Amino acid sequence: MIVGIDLGTTHSLVACWKDGAPHLIPNALGSVLTPSCISLDQDGTVLVGRAARERLQSHPDRSIAVFKRHMGGNKEFRLGSRSFRPEELSALVLRALKADAEAAMGQAVTEAVISVPAYFSDGQRKATRTAAQLAGLHVERLVNEPTAAALAYGLHQRGSESRFLVFDLGGGTFDVSILELFEGVMEVRATAGDNFLGGEDFSNEIVHWFLQASGLPDKARRDGHFMQHLAARAEALKCTLSTEPQAELAVHWQGRDYTATLSEDHYRRLCEPLLARLRLPLERALRDAGLRAGDVQEVVLAGGATRAPMIRNLVTRMFGRFPSAHFNPDEVVAMGAAVMAGMKARDESLREVVMTDVCPYSLGVEANRDLPSGEKAHGQFIPIIERNTVVPVSRVHGFAPERDGQQVLELRIFQGESRLARDNIEIGKLSVPLEGGPRGDGAVEVRFTYDVNGLLEVEVTRLKTQQVYRLVIRNNDTDLTEQQIEARFQALAELKVHPRDKLENRTLIAEAERIHEFLRGASRERMAAEIGEFEAVLAHQHERSIVSARERLRDAIEYFERAGVFEGGTEPS
Repeated sequence: MIVGIDLGTTHSLVACWKDGAPHLIPNALGSVLTPSCISLDQDGTVLVGRAARERLQSHPDRSIAVFKRHMGGNKEFRLGSRSFRPEELSALVLRALKADAEAAMGQAVTEAVISVPAYFSDGQRKATRTAAQLAGLHVERLVNEPTAAALAYGLHQRGSESRFLVFDLGGGTFDVSILELFEGVMEVRATAGDNFLGGEDFSNEIVHWFLQASGLPDKARRDGHFMQHLAARAEALKCTLSTEPQAELAVHWQGRDYTATLSEDHYRRLCEPLLARLRLPLERALRDAGLRAGDVQEVVLAGGATRAPMIRNLVTRMFGRFPSAHFNPDEVVAMGAAVMAGMKARDESLREVVMTDVCPYSLGVEANRDLPSGEKAHGQFIPIIERNTVVPVSRVHGFAPERDGQQVLELRIFQGESRLARDNIEIGKLSVPLEGGPRGDGAVEVRFTYDVNGLLEVEVTRLKTQQVYRLVIRNNDTDLTEQQIEARFQALAELKVHPRDKLENRTLIAEAERIHEFLRGASRERMAAEIGEFEAVLAHQHERSIVSARERLRDAIEYFERAGVFEGGTEPS
């Protein structure tokens, strides 16, 4: 069984193709959305999903979110006494999704189609494959998120020619892809995006505004518990402003209440720089595809952040039509990944369709460029595969040593669009030995081959000797060797993961602890007692008593949430 997985920045989902349609698979709490959050409990148990998200506020030193943005990098995150790479944290999320799928389908799940942002680099795609490997999954295919969204809308099944744009704004990344369907071929014409622009950035604008508008002292910014709480309140305020003209944000810090009111118009002005960043990839994708906004017949929305009215207004103004939003934007990518899984499994209900994709970045090498004046421009980026070239693709470019007598030809491989190599991202390096003879004897042909999974192979051929050198691209700062992957796989396997059938209880405790953090006086004492009572009942393992105690604790949580005392209100009577 092949499943489709949307490994998201803020939420992740798993789905399967069954009975001629994609089906989302709920987690142990009954929700199809699993927060992409990890927390390490005091006893070393790993919590994934909603329980971990609740602990972001109560245990910020043991909890983490938004780590997808660092995939393919060398950043490590410390949770308690342990350190984790982004791939390992993503692997824990994938393991949870895998367990949910196996519980729902009653069979082992070992293969997956995983979605990635279209603008993910080669290193980020390899890191995603590593995360899957650490989770015990074989990646059947990496599918770009906008392409998956198009599949969910059934755009590949339309009988006539059509041209459409997918606008995918998730929690941490933004992608735009222009696709065209013609005679059974769905071709990606162009893609662009920003890997550091998403819904989280719009929430952060509210946080920055509140820190200024409320008069909070600067030292509040250094309070990790408080800042996590403020971020959660900012996210809630953002959602309220999607339906209300204004909303108030209220918090309590060190004995004082702080409040400020934000209007929808003021919020839109705060976000103008972010909206400008959204326009740039849109304009670039249209330009690369050789199209005008009016040439696009349909605009499809994906990603939870597209619910915001300001985002939909931006799209409507740019394209002169309302975007399509027939599906839940949080779910559409996972549904499309399930469609791709059905295609890979050759399900008879899916009409045969040829799909093409493009290389999102230009790929090339550093070299000197001869100028008309006879001078040489050093450190130039020479593209071999241009961005938005249809893949799979193979391109060749000839190079020669800089001078006679050179002993080694150093080839540094980059991706990006900047004129100077140093301003792009170096993804590999290859040394070709020479004999130190005339410059022409060291001439080489460099072949780049890029496939539909976003994997690059570099082949260098010495023209004089026909010797071939192949490059396995490994950035020593970010990639793991097979031995390192195996060692980390074993380390993750030894971690205690909270039992799936007990997740509801642990999530409820995490939510209660989060509220307890911000209560005061008698309310705080009461919540502590409620948590203690619930834990005592759990220890006796009497299921009927647990159900009753769970309802009691849930009632207490709802009571304090309604009262709002942990937001700086008054004590309830």
